[in-house]
Amino acid sequence: MTDTSTAQDLQAILQTMKRAQRAAGPASADLRHDRLTRAAALLQDNRDALARAMSDDFGHRAVYHSLTADIATTVAALRYSAEHVAEWMVREDVATADSAVKAWIEPQPLGVVGIVSPWNFPLNLAFSPLAGVFAAGNTALIKPSELTPRTSDLLGELVGTLFDADELGVVIGGPDVAQAFTALPFDHLVFTGSGNVGRQVMRAAAANLVPVTLELGGKSPVVIDEGFDVAIAAERTLTVKTFNAGQICLSPDYVMLPEGAQDAFVSAARAFIAGAFPSIQSNDDYTSVVSDRHFARLVGLIDDAKAKGASVVSLAPAGEPAHNAETRKMAPVLLLGVDQTMQVMQEEIFGPILPVMTTSGLDQAIDHINDHDRPLAAYLFTDSQASVERVSAQVTSGALIVNDIMLHASMDALPFGGVGASGMGAYHGVHGFRRFSHLRPVVHQGQAGTSGMRLRAPYAQKQAALEEALAARR
Repeated sequence: MTDTSTAQDLQAILQTMKRAQRAAGPASADLRHDRLTRAAALLQDNRDALARAMSDDFGHRAVYHSLTADIATTVAALRYSAEHVAEWMVREDVATADSAVKAWIEPQPLGVVGIVSPWNFPLNLAFSPLAGVFAAGNTALIKPSELTPRTSDLLGELVGTLFDADELGVVIGGPDVAQAFTALPFDHLVFTGSGNVGRQVMRAAAANLVPVTLELGGKSPVVIDEGFDVAIAAERTLTVKTFNAGQICLSPDYVMLPEGAQDAFVSAARAFIAGAFPSIQSNDDYTSVVSDRHFARLVGLIDDAKAKGASVVSLAPAGEPAHNAETRKMAPVLLLGVDQTMQVMQEEIFGPILPVMTTSGLDQAIDHINDHDRPLAAYLFTDSQASVERVSAQVTSGALIVNDIMLHASMDALPFGGVGASGMGAYHGVHGFRRFSHLRPVVHQGQAGTSGMRLRAPYAQKQAALEEALAARR
């Protein structure tokens, strides 16, 4: 499929997949297991070629970033679903008031699911949803990002060798193809990306009443509580802020720490980066920003913050530039003295820039978070269980992680998703199975049918008995 694909082409592909799905009937546990296993094998067996393609698309991407986040984590998610799919498929029997009536809940496949995956983790964010989609007995059509064309093309080739076209397909193309894709009458649509594009996707899906799962990221805060070791918080925050050069939906977007702790945080950040990345521009462990446009945007965020009064602290190694447009490598940057007039505090950063704010205490930090869109994750560093309970009770977020960053993302037993502006719907593990299933109630009336007689006229005697029963419940 290319950029010249028309909406009619896409409609024909989808309708062919829907007809095949209906003709085949619900996929057996063995078939679901087989599809999940094939998907895992696709990634595992072709990991070197896929890592090279991703690095070429980024300009440079650390092989470890690709093997960890896009290959190993995703393979684990697919194999986890394969291991558990048979037990997830078992119907749930439900107690009834009439012993002659049997009732249960049976998970039913939705049909064909569309997956729009982004560029930052081009395999993980296509195949992690697929773990739930296949487990639930659906088939799928993937639209990968045009910003990682080598990875997308290779993915399309590999899928074609391991899957029939009516099981799994890949649609290649730019924004026009993506727009036509999201307007298709899928049985469910998964989108990962920005909030602005998410709104457009939701509008397009609404025309066909297609249910959506949106993972939209946003500004995930880091709160460092009074008394917590600032060095530990800095190290764990920057571990993830430098992974994939901060191009992660769950990346910490800004830090709030107690007054008087800023200098300690800056010192700890300098020491950590010096140890982890003694060089950056020539370091294979450090990933480039994905495109010239994204690089220019990040530089613009720094310039805007500086012009509005922020102090810029580059953590680049001595003798190296803060950033290099040729390599598109940007050393981690701290922005001190930020405020809400700055663009960097108004939009998701998606890069190695970390604004740092000071607060008068936990109450102010909680108020700041609650005054803005609900984040995909909230990160709290504290030694106080009372503080954990306060933040848990008062802050609504997609996830709450205490004393670390992004720890939940690879835990397949946990639901992954946002809330409010950071998204809707969650998947991973059984939560993905349920997300992409219709949990259909089934009721089997007994032969006598006595429980249905209460609706049959005449009503006078029934009404009197009902009124007496209602009066007795007061």
